[in-house]
Amino acid sequence: MDSRDRKVPPPGLQRAALIAACLLVLTAAGGLVLWLLVHLAPLTLALVATLLMAALVEPIPRRLRAVRFPAWLAALLGVLALLAIIAVPIALIGNQTVRQWPHLRKGLEEGLDKVRDLLLNGPFPINSRQLDSITDTLQNALVKAAPDPAAGAGAATQTVASIVIALVLLFFVLKDGPGMWRWALSMIPRRSRERVDGAARAGWEALVAYIRGTVLVAAVDAVGIGIALLVIGVPLALPLALLTFIAAFVPIVGATVAGAAAVLIAFVSNGVTDALLVLAAVIIVQQAEGNLLQPLIMGRALNLHPAVILVAVTAGTLLAGIAGAIVAVPITAVGYRVAMVLRGDRAGPGPEPEREPGPEPVRS
Repeated sequence: MDSRDRKVPPPGLQRAALIAACLLVLTAAGGLVLWLLVHLAPLTLALVATLLMAALVEPIPRRLRAVRFPAWLAALLGVLALLAIIAVPIALIGNQTVRQWPHLRKGLEEGLDKVRDLLLNGPFPINSRQLDSITDTLQNALVKAAPDPAAGAGAATQTVASIVIALVLLFFVLKDGPGMWRWALSMIPRRSRERVDGAARAGWEALVAYIRGTVLVAAVDAVGIGIALLVIGVPLALPLALLTFIAAFVPIVGATVAGAAAVLIAFVSNGVTDALLVLAAVIIVQQAEGNLLQPLIMGRALNLHPAVILVAVTAGTLLAGIAGAIVAVPITAVGYRVAMVLRGDRAGPGPEPEREPGPEPVRS
């Protein structure tokens, strides 16, 4: 048969086949990268944590270098400042928790007794034998769900190793960040160097804006809810405020968990009335934060729909647990900003550039 008589697929079908082939290749490459990241989870989390911490504390070594501190000393003081910011509140609040724990345990026992009486003497069709059976079933389920001691020890070792690696990398990023970026940029072909440099700087700006905005929003949440708990007289007010601050780094889900914990402790220690007051305070603070602070502080940094944030948090949780939930949104925000610059949209949302320790503008 003459080759001229062969039927050539329509151009639309050819383009569809080419697009499908490209999607398959990109999916396979993305799956391979994801597989590597998951199987190297301690290193992956250490790298992400390093960038998050660098975005947070970078102003400290930058200002120290401006007054003629050596680069290594400025970086070391930045790392020590971060450790102090984390360790001092945890130590103070840990002491308060130990002091108030007997009172809380007594309140918890009394609260459980109230719940038991309500179930047995209230309108619910349940007797003591059925309630004991349900309680035993729940206890057995919790025992089975508890991690194996060997697995728990392994996870703890990996966590400690990730923290140590992250702190060491943080020191080097704060000390040599611009030089490290110039070296990495030299590996890129010259014709693409300017675009890659612009995309990286846009991603760094998004990361800086996200982490600093999240810290500010979390602090406002913690202070507002902590003051409400102190006024109402709920025990462990400061530990609950710290829990609120930490939970704010997990978008959407964290606020719900922290609020539920505050209401539960208020119920078991002070009763229904104080629990309702705490619930009202939590709702007011979180509504003010969600409707005022988040759009004002985080809107230009992320520019992501809440549905995208929810999907990112869910995917991060499924892949890497709580740590994955924390880093999912900043990774998504950085990826979005980088993609916008690479496709030519340089006017994307974001604050003014931060020059160190992130990427510097490329110079010919």
